[in-house]
Amino acid sequence: MQVLRRLFCTAALLTLSGLAAAAPVVPKEGVHYQVLPQKMQTPAGKQVEVIEFFAYSCPHCNVFEPLLAAWVKKQGDHIVFKRVHVAGGARALPQLRMFATLEALGLAEQYHGKLFAAMHQQGVRFADDDEVLDWVAKAGIDRARFTDAYRSIGVQSRVRRAANMMNDYKIDHWPMVAVDGRFITSPSMANPEASHAHGSHAHSESEQQQVALQVMDALVAKAKADKK
Repeated sequence: MQVLRRLFCTAALLTLSGLAAAAPVVPKEGVHYQVLPQKMQTPAGKQVEVIEFFAYSCPHCNVFEPLLAAWVKKQGDHIVFKRVHVAGGARALPQLRMFATLEALGLAEQYHGKLFAAMHQQGVRFADDDEVLDWVAKAGIDRARFTDAYRSIGVQSRVRRAANMMNDYKIDHWPMVAVDGRFITSPSMANPEASHAHGSHAHSESEQQQVALQVMDALVAKAKADKK
């Protein structure tokens, strides 16, 4: 009887704390996601392209990162996953160039999590080129090789492309996720009631992001079905 009572109490607590966030979401266009006015070009084949628009300075992107990484791993070969660091003004330019350089050198995945940790746990601002290059050297990356790439025409082209993609995909906040060049969603879009929630009924940011992942699951499934 005591075991049953404990189980009942545990279930009740879980229900009170997270039932709303755990409930399955049936995504609705214009509510949980938006459809772009024109489909963007995506890679051919049966895989679905998923793009995250993010910024290293963004605290919401920092919280989203481990959840998104686990989601991408679960998707496996069903998706082609890409990241685009947003062009969020002059203060974000060193971070954008840093990410573009790491991509060009094939080091983005290796250092992606470390960059979030540097900004949000260690207080590194990456506010200018010198701070970027100093951190790179301390992280064990060849400074001269990185600097050459950082200042290259190829990286400048990647920076311009990021700005153009933000415009094409109508990115006005981040993190935002594009699916199949057609659909756009984000934790705030996937939780339209969140801005009106108060007190104990308000979902945590992590819970909002879990709902966004459910919406992304549905959009990927829809895109896959359309490819058949």
